[in-house]
Amino acid sequence: MTPPKLFISYSWSTPEHEQLVLNLATELRESGVDVILDKWDLREGHDSIAFMEQMVNNSEIKKVAIICDELYASKADGRAGGVGTETQIISKEVYDNQAQEKFVAVITSKSENGKPYLPTYYKSRIYIDLSSADRYADNFEQLLRWIFDKPLFVKPEIGNRPSFLSEGEHLTLGTTALFKRCVDAIKNDKAYAAGALHEYCRLFSSNFERFRLPKSDGEFDDALVKNLDEFLPHRNEAIQLFTTIAEYAPTTEFIQRIFRFLEDLIPYRDRPANITSWSNRDFDNFKFLVHELFLYALSILIKYERFDQANTLIQQQYYVPGNLDNGKKVSTNFSIFRTHLESLEYRNERLKLRRLSLHSDLLKERCIGTGLEFRHLMQADFVAFMRSDIDMKNEFDWSQRWFPETLLYLNSFNSPFEIFARSISKSYFDRVKILLNIEKPIELEQLLTAYQGNSSFRLPQWGHHSFNPGALLGYNNLATKP
Repeated sequence: MTPPKLFISYSWSTPEHEQLVLNLATELRESGVDVILDKWDLREGHDSIAFMEQMVNNSEIKKVAIICDELYASKADGRAGGVGTETQIISKEVYDNQAQEKFVAVITSKSENGKPYLPTYYKSRIYIDLSSADRYADNFEQLLRWIFDKPLFVKPEIGNRPSFLSEGEHLTLGTTALFKRCVDAIKNDKAYAAGALHEYCRLFSSNFERFRLPKSDGEFDDALVKNLDEFLPHRNEAIQLFTTIAEYAPTTEFIQRIFRFLEDLIPYRDRPANITSWSNRDFDNFKFLVHELFLYALSILIKYERFDQANTLIQQQYYVPGNLDNGKKVSTNFSIFRTHLESLEYRNERLKLRRLSLHSDLLKERCIGTGLEFRHLMQADFVAFMRSDIDMKNEFDWSQRWFPETLLYLNSFNSPFEIFARSISKSYFDRVKILLNIEKPIELEQLLTAYQGNSSFRLPQWGHHSFNPGALLGYNNLATKP
């Protein structure tokens, strides 16, 4: 890349001012700017007026910095001396040349009233202030950005019209603008960040209804898959939001908001009060999406080692108001997010796909491009499975058990997941143990033994495929090192 050429126009006010200009020119050259300065480029016998005119009008010189102090401003306004002549040239350029971004005034001193010394013709224009030592570094960066045409704030491209404004286009939650505002607020620790998160979650959960599957003349499972695909942009928004919170603001307030957000989506898994004709599969898209969102929230918190925060999602009870109508408990554990999907089983049979689990397949396919590796989902799925069984202890209850869909893809993988491999260190194990609701590794022994027997705690299977919890935990090595 060719260095940008910059001509510096200034007044020989005092030896101190000349040294200031020389120091600035040197600093600019050290920053990759080809500075042209009279002290370096004007030689004996040269015509100084012709030199200045050439520098201002030379098309190869894209930028001219006007170093303004009191003497420069007074000479410019009085058209006195070399600066006066030079100013006549620059003034004409400023007003007549369309490329007005070629010139900028650089302030090196101000009056007693704090007013910058500027030529009259320039007073309505934006200048760069290098008069304060406290702001010198920031404003020197501003000068460099101007020289290299790399402004700090770039006008974004106009995006596409929101699809929810046009009939017949894809379904949308209408959350994109709120999402961007929310992420920016969290990353930059804005005062309204908590409110923006609450507003986004509320709009997301209320507009979730837009994705309810309509009655279709075609195959129901085809409509389901299409619906899940259309939801991907919004799922990706939620994933990015979870990640932003995990990285920048894993506070109790924000994690509790995620908990409430997931809780608000639970009712969509069941029949609304206004629907009288229905089947279980009518809500399978919501069941899949709510399960997927929970799994990603848990995966992200564990990936970023926010173990206490992840525990919030698997320890607290979720309120299910719809259970009041059928005599069930109005609060339940996180297993509420995992249910069997009849429509995917039907699709597997109808299309003769011979897949062990279409649910698992979809989760794996949809993981591409999320910023997470599928192993992160499997790790969280395994943690949820172990936690549900540990919490049940000796009282097995199928309705409270977590089924780890993704572990179908373990294949011959028998190594510990990352957080358990790291838990060979006692100090690391002491951080992770909250996820399993234990204090010492020995507390896992009874459950691991039960898996090997014929107890109710038998392991999930896909055909002849299963997994070894002890190996995935790295049980024999847990907390064996400092």
